[in-house]
Amino acid sequence: MTYLLRRLAVFPLVLIGVSIVVFVAIRMVPGDSITAMLGTEAGLLTPPQRDALAAYFGIDQPWFVQYGRWLLGLVQGNLGISPTYGKPVLDVILERFPLTLELALLSMIIALVVGVPAGVFAATRNEKFSDLGVRIAAMIGQSTPNFVLALLIIYTLSAGFGVLPAMGEFSPLWRDPLRNLGQLILPAITLGFAFAASVTRISRSAMLDVLSDDYVRTARSKGASARTVIWRHALPNALIPVVTLSGIEFGYLLGGAVIVEQIYALPGLGRLVLDAILQRDYALVQGCVLFIAFNFMIVNLLVDLAYVALDPRIRLGEH
Repeated sequence: MTYLLRRLAVFPLVLIGVSIVVFVAIRMVPGDSITAMLGTEAGLLTPPQRDALAAYFGIDQPWFVQYGRWLLGLVQGNLGISPTYGKPVLDVILERFPLTLELALLSMIIALVVGVPAGVFAATRNEKFSDLGVRIAAMIGQSTPNFVLALLIIYTLSAGFGVLPAMGEFSPLWRDPLRNLGQLILPAITLGFAFAASVTRISRSAMLDVLSDDYVRTARSKGASARTVIWRHALPNALIPVVTLSGIEFGYLLGGAVIVEQIYALPGLGRLVLDAILQRDYALVQGCVLFIAFNFMIVNLLVDLAYVALDPRIRLGEH
């Protein structure tokens, strides 16, 4: 409990640091909200018109004043209003986040269901032809960019079968499960493919280390079956590096897979951040990045707690 409280106490400090970095970074990008909204017509504005728009977008004050106002609103639970969407930033984020969360979960499930058994299979057949085949497939998966795989999938479906992935207006899971799955299964495979390759390689490496430990040899000497030794004794300890990798990858996926969402026309969190940057929607960019950072810290905390569940020898925060 002490460890948990310490980690939670650090959250506000990290979020403040992230907010300062993104606040400064987005304002160092050339242009502003007015130019992004009006384009070349912004040059036709008179000084009073530009001043009025600057006041409307909240960019008429020095940076430290703008940050102070935004931070005060954040403490009160208000991330500001998005000029692009004309509504609270938090509402816009929560509209897009369910898609990104579902896509991340599907990708994670695909990666773990494929990667962990493949890694165990390769480790138990070390240096055999089947092990070499798994390692080559994993290397191909890791070296193939997501956007290349996505384009290949779309091309194969369209040219080979005359169909295209389900795009258009996103259907939530609770409204139309079949259409929802049809829209997300191919993006999930695209994201899960490379991650499955990473899981396979790290699962294989961890299993090779664990299979040489004394307690595994002891279990074998007592007559335990090979399946029991592998899946009950060795695998739980070999999963610790897999959990670490999964936590990091899941945190990134919750930030939105921008390229995959763009290719498959999915209105997720990644595309939202990209559009907000292009529109110089400062409040929305700051809110999205802060939301992503918070999710990342939560995932990392859950990963640390999972270590104890997998290996009781690990104790958190005792010193």
